[in-house]
Amino acid sequence: MSSGDFCPRCGDPVPERAEPLPGMPRERDEVLCDECYFEDFDLVDAPDEIQVRVCSQCGAVHRGNRWVDVGARDYTDIAIEEVSESLGVHLKAEDVRWGIEAEQVDENSIRIHCTFSGVVRGTYVEEDVTVPVRISRETCQRCGRIAGGYYSSTVQVRANDRTPTKEEQARATEIAETYIAAREEKGDRDAFISEINQTPEGPDIKISTNQMGRGVSKRIVRELGGSFEEYPTLVTEDGDGNEVYRVTYAVRLPKFTPGEVIDPDDDDGGPVLVRSVRGNLKGVRLDTGEEYEARFEEGETPDARTLGTADDAEETTVVTVEDEHSVQVLDPETYESKTIARPSYFDPDGATVPVLKSRAGLHILPPDAVETDEE
Repeated sequence: MSSGDFCPRCGDPVPERAEPLPGMPRERDEVLCDECYFEDFDLVDAPDEIQVRVCSQCGAVHRGNRWVDVGARDYTDIAIEEVSESLGVHLKAEDVRWGIEAEQVDENSIRIHCTFSGVVRGTYVEEDVTVPVRISRETCQRCGRIAGGYYSSTVQVRANDRTPTKEEQARATEIAETYIAAREEKGDRDAFISEINQTPEGPDIKISTNQMGRGVSKRIVRELGGSFEEYPTLVTEDGDGNEVYRVTYAVRLPKFTPGEVIDPDDDDGGPVLVRSVRGNLKGVRLDTGEEYEARFEEGETPDARTLGTADDAEETTVVTVEDEHSVQVLDPETYESKTIARPSYFDPDGATVPVLKSRAGLHILPPDAVETDEE
């Protein structure tokens, strides 16, 4: 049925259409007949060309003002995604369907062929568009910094009055690598380790940001004990005039390590097997089997001398159990029978025991001489 109106372009009658909502003006194209309307109609709005900036090192894509890890299998996937996000479909189209096919032209050129269909004014319409995609290979800021050895913080792992053990050095490095890897997996593109230098005193770990250097230091101290201090150095100013600092985090591991046997000064309780150095030093008395913990003000480094380690212990024969406080064993060096203190963890039914011989004498070690430091 005719609406009584005529197309302002060709003069043909215009079919009756639904009236706009009260207060809403009739759109300009609504007064055109179908033939004139579809002359200028575009179902799809597509760009003439798309340029995709891709990091040739890590495959990240530059979007907006930053680089984004997209996890694409190849550049074709990236091209399809970029084109898909750039296409627009006419708002009047209903029951829209579409498909995309990629054509690799050369190493840096991909054509994306798109087919769209829909219903407009009750008429089925279909449109094909082709969008050329140019791949521009660059180096992202992160990869450029890594290649240039960039870093903002250095974590120096040292120990009080000793050199960190090989195990401590390896574990400290592993803690740093694990923490940075976890930040990378969460999408933090500022997270990376530039270099790890193994010095005679311990490892120097160069890290991308000060915040992550502090995070690594906290985790090393949390697991291995000790403390750390920060030493900032002004290196430059940024574009806004803000001062930029490079920070050295000096990690100091405790003087003693789990598994050492120490003799605390000014203490008549006898030798102590160190169990843990997190917070205050904790251990067990070898004469009695009682638990030991350094005073609060001493922390993990009480005044004491080292007598040996659990690794120095030797298995020896139990000769006889004399009473509830003493036991007779063979000296592992001279094979003489000697009476020594009987700690609470001693098994009277055992034929042998591990003993440590030091300047303080012979002492029985517990079967589980070292307690594992786990979270």
